[in-house]
Amino acid sequence: MLAVELLAEKRIQEAFAQGEFDDLPGAGRPLALDDDSLVPEELRVAWRILRNAGFVPPEVEARREIAALERMVLADVETDGEARSRALRKLALLRTRIEPAYHERALRRLGR
Repeated sequence: MLAVELLAEKRIQEAFAQGEFDDLPGAGRPLALDDDSLVPEELRVAWRILRNAGFVPPEVEARREIAALERMVLADVETDGEARSRALRKLALLRTRIEPAYHERALRRLGR
């Protein structure tokens, strides 16, 4: 993948040298990094307060926990068998919770 990155960087530098990035809309102004246009208007204030307080949506927290469990399972060879088994079960559960289609199929299959 290094070759792709080098090619992309080369093309960006060429475009920059040719002035293709001059006079872009918003040039010289800070980026709006807290764009919440995808959040319903009636929820924006609440989400902003929660975000500023350090809270994140449950999906984000679940993805963080999945990443931590994956690192533990893949990298930590010293984990005993029972701890590894618990981590794998929890990992499977978390994955079903954040993948709605899979979650719905699993619930249908279980007869719920």
